[in-house]
Amino acid sequence: MTSEVNNDTYLVQVADENHLQLAETICKEMEQSAKARGTGIAKRSPLYLMEKMLEGKAIVATTKEGEWVGFCYIETWEHGKFVANSGLIVHPEHRKSGIATRIKNEAFKLSRRKYPDAKIIGLTTSLAVMKINSDLGYEPVTLNELPADDAFWKGCSSCVNYDILTRTNRKHCLCTGMLYDPEQHKKTEVKENWNFLKESKLYERWMRIKQRILMRFQDRPRTRKPERELETVG
Repeated sequence: MTSEVNNDTYLVQVADENHLQLAETICKEMEQSAKARGTGIAKRSPLYLMEKMLEGKAIVATTKEGEWVGFCYIETWEHGKFVANSGLIVHPEHRKSGIATRIKNEAFKLSRRKYPDAKIIGLTTSLAVMKINSDLGYEPVTLNELPADDAFWKGCSSCVNYDILTRTNRKHCLCTGMLYDPEQHKKTEVKENWNFLKESKLYERWMRIKQRILMRFQDRPRTRKPERELETVG
């Protein structure tokens, strides 16, 4: 059954065949948004987003008139051991409306329904996304706690900071890894969740320090290796 969340402005639901015509518009906005932020996201084709819609693995937000507002999809890694809520994007005219939080909440619930035992993961440089994730129960983790699958990390290859990730053997990047572990939450339900608001100032300071340190990698001379073509992420 397709779940829906209604209010006076938006309709948020699991995407299906009725939303296929939105895929190309969403892909274009993803690319433009990444360029505006100066960071990269895994490039996806309209066909790939259509597949997610038909598989019931995407959340779409629209106006009551059917105009596209926001989107997010879920991916699995290591045979369902990890789930990622990926490609969160909101139309520029609807940002700061709270719709990103609603989309993310629905994607999280969809992930929990489909993969109740999976760890839900995320990589982000956005404080806003970190706030949303922390409210859902995610906690910051080191990058080695994320999937070891090469296909997962290949999704970062379009990011301008990919060089930092590869030079440090996937140990460091400007992104912060976050993880929701259902087993850990069963054991620590009475434990206070990571307080994002309390820690955000410390995080901002740490990000500035980390950026200065990691960016030095780009300034160091290095032996040029033969170039190889990266596999296209479709």
